[in-house]
Amino acid sequence: MASPRSVITYEYRDEGCCPRQASPIRICESRNTSPMGRVGLRNTSPSRQKVVKTKPRGLDEETASTFGKSIHCDVQMEDNIWAMLPEDLLNEILARVPPFMIFRLRSVCKRWNAILQDNSFLKFHSQVPSHGPCLLTFWKNSQTPQCSVFSLPLKTWYRVPFTFLPQWAFWLVGSSGGLVCFSGLDGLAFKTLVCNPLTQTWRTLPSMHYNHQRQLILVVDRSDRSFKVIATSDIFGDKSLPTEVYDSKLDRWLVHQIMPAVNLCSSKMAYCDSRLYLETLSPLGLMMYSLDKGYWEHIPAKFPRSLLDGYLVAGTQQRLFLVGRIGLYSTLQSMRIWELDHTKNMWVEISRMPPKYFRALLRLSAERFECFGQDNLICFTSWNQGKGLLYDVDKKVWSWIAGCALQSYNSQVCFYEPRFDASIY
Repeated sequence: MASPRSVITYEYRDEGCCPRQASPIRICESRNTSPMGRVGLRNTSPSRQKVVKTKPRGLDEETASTFGKSIHCDVQMEDNIWAMLPEDLLNEILARVPPFMIFRLRSVCKRWNAILQDNSFLKFHSQVPSHGPCLLTFWKNSQTPQCSVFSLPLKTWYRVPFTFLPQWAFWLVGSSGGLVCFSGLDGLAFKTLVCNPLTQTWRTLPSMHYNHQRQLILVVDRSDRSFKVIATSDIFGDKSLPTEVYDSKLDRWLVHQIMPAVNLCSSKMAYCDSRLYLETLSPLGLMMYSLDKGYWEHIPAKFPRSLLDGYLVAGTQQRLFLVGRIGLYSTLQSMRIWELDHTKNMWVEISRMPPKYFRALLRLSAERFECFGQDNLICFTSWNQGKGLLYDVDKKVWSWIAGCALQSYNSQVCFYEPRFDASIY
């Protein structure tokens, strides 16, 4: 009689948003010794097979996304064979591993840790398809920066260490092309920093010519491995601050045109097709800043009637969306999405949030919510409910974001694309 084979696997338990360590479980596989088995019939009922739910490994996981698959270590990994794996083949294999899991692989050996910082690996990594969109949540716990990333393709939360950042009073500006931008105060000085959470690298940008707190937006150009930070025009005291643009290739801020005198109705901005858009009440419409030409222009696109709060969201190519609530009374309110018709300068309704999602997201008419987007995906987060709702404009599909609460009273959220090849210089 054949002796049982022992297989080591791991089980992850989903208990809210608290990370749990994987514990080894020993499963013994042996032949069926039941009476049915002794007469020559093997018991192959799926209900009697041992199935262990497991998940991809990454950083300290907050929420376990389970997959109903059996893990059988039938193939033995021969050290003398895999140790001789050609470096270019190893680079190509590692480049296809989900980015957050590579943090685990860095501790395998010194060779792998060095490969992840090697230019040849970064070259392979830049050529493989993107991991896909993620949601980055940033907050401070006892003045310690905390960050969690939700992978939409893997439907899994990962804890990303953010202790490498300086101890400033800073807040999240946004993300683009694998980089994340923060701004804040180092003592009394206003500063802007850019970092790559995967490589744990960061640097402070030079001070602006008119170094005062204002609205910023980060734009990454992967084609020439550069980025820009746009500081919009603003008013500081009795001074009108001009628009300034930081260029990483020049490593300095360039002063551009001052925005014409307008009454902004929202601090939310959207960057779409080399243009920056802001909402205005007077004159009614949009202010558009052309990054290529360096000047501001007014677009007389009137907002829909009874719009309570509107957010500009950038889509792919030239698509620009407006998201907001309609209705003066709580029982008649609804969440709608419009798209700007650039030829007619008017908003065209393209979708409405189903009532069941609207009631679950905002239980009270006065509740605040946040809205942001990337690649025709629009994310809604509720300040009080701590929920996240995702809408795919192309597929016209609404879905809840699984796992931990997305937003607390002091957390900030944005879309994020994890990339090792995103350089801070």
